[in-house]
Amino acid sequence: MPQLLASQGVALACLLTTVVTYFVSKRLYKRYRHWWLSPMIVTPACLVSVVLLFAIPLPTYFAYSHYLSALLAPATIAFALPIYRERHLILRYPMTISIGVLTGLFAGLISSWLLVKVIYLPPELSHSMLVRSVSTPFAIEATSAFGGVPDLTAMLVLVTGILGMLLCAPIFKLARIRSPLAKGAALGASAHGVGTAKAAELGQEEGVVASLTMILTGIAMVIGAPFFAYLLV
Repeated sequence: MPQLLASQGVALACLLTTVVTYFVSKRLYKRYRHWWLSPMIVTPACLVSVVLLFAIPLPTYFAYSHYLSALLAPATIAFALPIYRERHLILRYPMTISIGVLTGLFAGLISSWLLVKVIYLPPELSHSMLVRSVSTPFAIEATSAFGGVPDLTAMLVLVTGILGMLLCAPIFKLARIRSPLAKGAALGASAHGVGTAKAAELGQEEGVVASLTMILTGIAMVIGAPFFAYLLV
Protein backbone atom coordinates (compact mmCIF):
# COMPACT_ATOMS: atom_id res chain seq x y z
CA MET A 1 0.00 0.00 0.00
CA PRO A 2 2.72 2.60 0.82
CA GLN A 3 4.41 1.81 -2.50
CA LEU A 4 1.12 2.27 -4.36
CA LEU A 5 0.49 5.61 -2.65
CA ALA A 6 4.02 6.74 -3.48
CA SER A 7 3.53 5.80 -7.13
CA GLN A 8 0.24 7.71 -7.29
CA GLY A 9 1.92 10.70 -5.65
CA VAL A 10 4.65 10.68 -8.29
CA ALA A 11 2.03 10.39 -11.04
CA LEU A 12 0.10 13.36 -9.66
CA ALA A 13 3.33 15.35 -9.38
CA CYS A 14 4.05 14.57 -13.04
CA LEU A 15 0.64 15.90 -14.05
CA LEU A 16 1.12 19.10 -12.08
CA THR A 17 4.66 19.50 -13.44
CA THR A 18 3.39 19.16 -17.00
CA VAL A 19 0.68 21.79 -16.56
CA VAL A 20 2.84 24.24 -14.61
CA THR A 21 5.77 23.93 -17.03
CA TYR A 22 3.51 24.66 -19.99
CA PHE A 23 1.93 27.75 -18.47
CA VAL A 24 5.24 29.13 -17.19
CA SER A 25 6.92 28.66 -20.57
CA LYS A 26 3.90 30.23 -22.28
CA ARG A 27 4.13 33.34 -20.10
CA LEU A 28 7.88 33.57 -20.68
CA TYR A 29 7.40 33.30 -24.44
CA LYS A 30 4.71 35.98 -24.45
CA ARG A 31 7.05 38.32 -22.58
CA TYR A 32 10.36 37.76 -24.34
CA ARG A 33 9.37 36.28 -27.76
CA HIS A 34 12.51 34.18 -28.19
CA TRP A 35 11.92 31.07 -30.30
CA TRP A 36 13.78 28.86 -27.84
CA LEU A 37 11.27 29.86 -25.12
CA SER A 38 8.35 28.48 -27.13
CA PRO A 39 6.17 26.14 -25.01
CA MET A 40 6.48 23.55 -27.77
CA ILE A 41 10.24 23.43 -27.13
CA VAL A 42 10.58 24.21 -23.43
CA THR A 43 7.81 21.95 -22.13
CA PRO A 44 8.95 18.68 -23.80
CA ALA A 45 12.60 19.42 -22.97
CA CYS A 46 11.83 20.03 -19.29
CA LEU A 47 9.56 17.00 -18.97
CA VAL A 48 12.03 14.64 -20.63
CA SER A 49 14.74 15.97 -18.34
CA VAL A 50 12.59 15.40 -15.25
CA VAL A 51 11.62 11.87 -16.31
CA LEU A 52 15.24 10.94 -16.99
CA LEU A 53 16.68 12.68 -13.94
CA PHE A 54 14.31 10.99 -11.49
CA ALA A 55 14.06 7.73 -13.47
CA ILE A 56 10.27 7.92 -13.58
CA PRO A 57 8.70 4.96 -15.44
CA LEU A 58 6.55 6.08 -18.36
CA PRO A 59 3.46 4.18 -17.07
CA THR A 60 3.78 6.18 -13.84
CA TYR A 61 4.14 9.45 -15.72
CA PHE A 62 1.07 8.74 -17.87
CA ALA A 63 -1.06 7.43 -14.99
CA TYR A 64 -2.73 10.84 -14.64
CA SER A 65 -1.15 12.80 -17.49
CA HIS A 66 -3.05 10.74 -20.04
CA TYR A 67 -6.11 12.84 -19.18
CA LEU A 68 -4.41 15.73 -20.97
CA SER A 69 -4.26 13.63 -24.15
CA ALA A 70 -7.93 12.77 -23.70
CA LEU A 71 -8.71 16.48 -24.10
CA LEU A 72 -7.69 16.24 -27.76
CA ALA A 73 -11.12 14.81 -28.64
CA PRO A 74 -13.18 17.77 -27.33
CA ALA A 75 -10.52 20.10 -28.72
CA THR A 76 -11.21 18.68 -32.18
CA ILE A 77 -14.92 19.39 -31.81
CA ALA A 78 -14.14 22.91 -30.60
CA PHE A 79 -12.44 23.60 -33.94
CA ALA A 80 -15.93 24.08 -35.37
CA LEU A 81 -16.22 27.38 -33.50
CA PRO A 82 -13.56 29.38 -35.41
CA ILE A 83 -14.90 28.02 -38.69
CA TYR A 84 -18.34 29.40 -37.84
CA ARG A 85 -16.97 32.62 -36.37
CA GLU A 86 -14.78 33.37 -39.40
CA ARG A 87 -17.15 32.06 -42.08
CA HIS A 88 -17.20 35.49 -43.69
CA LEU A 89 -13.46 35.17 -44.34
CA ILE A 90 -13.98 31.80 -46.03
CA LEU A 91 -16.61 33.38 -48.29
CA ARG A 92 -14.35 36.37 -48.95
CA TYR A 93 -11.21 34.38 -49.83
CA PRO A 94 -12.46 30.94 -50.91
CA MET A 95 -9.76 30.43 -53.55
CA THR A 96 -6.84 31.39 -51.29
CA ILE A 97 -7.97 29.14 -48.44
CA SER A 98 -8.88 26.26 -50.78
CA ILE A 99 -5.50 26.39 -52.51
CA GLY A 100 -3.75 26.60 -49.15
CA VAL A 101 -5.62 23.55 -47.85
CA LEU A 102 -5.05 21.41 -50.94
CA THR A 103 -1.43 22.46 -51.38
CA GLY A 104 -0.59 21.88 -47.74
CA LEU A 105 -2.38 18.53 -47.67
CA PHE A 106 -0.72 17.05 -50.74
CA ALA A 107 2.69 18.68 -50.15
CA GLY A 108 2.80 17.16 -46.67
CA LEU A 109 1.73 13.73 -47.88
CA ILE A 110 3.98 13.58 -50.94
CA SER A 111 7.07 15.00 -49.20
CA SER A 112 6.69 12.48 -46.38
CA TRP A 113 6.15 9.64 -48.84
CA LEU A 114 9.25 10.61 -50.84
CA LEU A 115 11.30 10.89 -47.66
CA VAL A 116 10.47 7.37 -46.50
CA LYS A 117 11.21 6.08 -50.00
CA VAL A 118 14.66 7.67 -50.02
CA ILE A 119 15.56 6.89 -46.40
CA TYR A 120 14.73 3.49 -45.00
CA LEU A 121 12.69 3.72 -41.83
CA PRO A 122 10.87 1.06 -39.82
CA PRO A 123 7.30 0.59 -41.10
CA GLU A 124 5.75 1.97 -37.90
CA LEU A 125 7.77 5.17 -38.19
CA SER A 126 7.32 5.61 -41.93
CA HIS A 127 3.55 5.10 -41.73
CA SER A 128 3.28 7.46 -38.77
CA MET A 129 5.14 10.16 -40.70
CA LEU A 130 2.60 10.49 -43.49
CA VAL A 131 0.19 12.64 -41.48
CA ARG A 132 2.82 14.79 -39.73
CA SER A 133 1.71 18.08 -41.33
CA VAL A 134 -1.78 18.27 -39.78
CA SER A 135 -2.75 19.19 -36.24
CA THR A 136 -2.35 16.52 -33.55
CA PRO A 137 -6.05 15.66 -33.00
CA PHE A 138 -6.59 15.10 -36.71
CA ALA A 139 -3.24 13.34 -37.19
CA ILE A 140 -3.92 10.85 -34.40
CA GLU A 141 -7.34 10.11 -35.87
CA ALA A 142 -6.02 9.70 -39.42
CA THR A 143 -2.83 7.76 -38.69
CA SER A 144 -4.68 4.49 -38.04
CA ALA A 145 -5.68 4.36 -41.71
CA PHE A 146 -1.99 4.40 -42.65
CA GLY A 147 -0.99 1.83 -40.04
CA GLY A 148 0.81 4.45 -37.98
CA VAL A 149 1.37 4.57 -34.24
CA PRO A 150 -0.45 7.49 -32.53
CA ASP A 151 2.40 8.22 -30.10
CA LEU A 152 4.96 8.38 -32.91
CA THR A 153 2.60 10.49 -34.98
CA ALA A 154 2.17 12.99 -32.15
CA MET A 155 5.96 13.30 -31.81
CA LEU A 156 6.44 13.82 -35.55
CA VAL A 157 3.67 16.41 -35.63
CA LEU A 158 5.45 18.29 -32.86
CA VAL A 159 8.80 18.21 -34.69
CA THR A 160 7.15 19.37 -37.93
CA GLY A 161 5.47 22.29 -36.19
CA ILE A 162 8.68 23.43 -34.52
CA LEU A 163 10.61 23.28 -37.80
CA GLY A 164 7.85 25.26 -39.53
CA MET A 165 7.98 27.92 -36.82
CA LEU A 166 11.78 28.23 -37.10
CA LEU A 167 12.05 28.18 -40.90
CA CYS A 168 9.04 30.28 -41.91
CA ALA A 169 10.74 33.70 -41.67
CA PRO A 170 13.78 32.90 -43.86
CA ILE A 171 11.59 31.03 -46.35
CA PHE A 172 9.15 33.94 -46.62
CA LYS A 173 12.06 36.30 -47.11
CA LEU A 174 13.78 34.10 -49.68
CA ALA A 175 10.56 33.52 -51.64
CA ARG A 176 9.53 37.19 -51.24
CA ILE A 177 6.16 36.25 -49.78
CA ARG A 178 4.57 39.41 -48.36
CA SER A 179 0.85 38.67 -48.52
CA PRO A 180 -0.70 38.13 -45.07
CA LEU A 181 -3.10 35.60 -46.61
CA ALA A 182 -0.28 33.60 -48.18
CA LYS A 183 1.74 33.58 -44.97
CA GLY A 184 -1.23 32.49 -42.89
CA ALA A 185 -2.28 29.76 -45.32
CA ALA A 186 1.28 28.41 -45.57
CA LEU A 187 1.81 28.28 -41.81
CA GLY A 188 -1.58 26.77 -41.05
CA ALA A 189 -1.33 24.09 -43.73
CA SER A 190 2.27 23.04 -43.09
CA ALA A 191 2.99 23.69 -39.41
CA HIS A 192 -0.54 23.25 -37.91
CA GLY A 193 -0.97 24.60 -34.35
CA VAL A 194 2.59 25.85 -33.87
CA GLY A 195 2.45 27.55 -37.25
CA THR A 196 -0.91 29.11 -36.41
CA ALA A 197 0.53 30.55 -33.20
CA LYS A 198 3.45 31.96 -35.19
CA ALA A 199 1.05 33.40 -37.78
CA ALA A 200 -0.91 35.14 -35.01
CA GLU A 201 2.34 36.86 -33.99
CA LEU A 202 2.73 38.19 -37.54
CA GLY A 203 -0.74 39.73 -37.58
CA GLN A 204 -4.43 39.18 -36.96
CA GLU A 205 -5.27 38.34 -40.56
CA GLU A 206 -2.39 35.87 -40.79
CA GLY A 207 -3.55 34.16 -37.59
CA VAL A 208 -7.16 33.83 -38.68
CA VAL A 209 -6.28 32.46 -42.11
CA ALA A 210 -3.77 30.05 -40.58
CA SER A 211 -6.37 28.79 -38.10
CA LEU A 212 -8.94 28.16 -40.81
CA THR A 213 -6.40 26.51 -43.11
CA MET A 214 -5.11 24.28 -40.30
CA ILE A 215 -8.61 23.10 -39.37
CA LEU A 216 -9.79 22.49 -42.93
CA THR A 217 -6.55 20.67 -43.83
CA GLY A 218 -6.99 18.42 -40.80
CA ILE A 219 -10.59 17.65 -41.71
CA ALA A 220 -9.59 16.87 -45.29
CA MET A 221 -6.86 14.53 -44.03
CA VAL A 222 -9.23 12.60 -41.78
CA ILE A 223 -11.84 12.26 -44.52
CA GLY A 224 -9.35 11.31 -47.23
CA ALA A 225 -7.07 9.12 -45.08
CA PRO A 226 -8.43 5.73 -46.30
CA PHE A 227 -8.02 6.80 -49.93
CA PHE A 228 -4.54 8.27 -49.40
CA ALA A 229 -3.48 5.16 -47.51
CA TYR A 230 -4.63 2.99 -50.42
CA LEU A 231 -2.45 4.99 -52.81
CA LEU A 232 0.66 5.48 -50.69
CA VAL A 233 0.98 2.54 -48.30
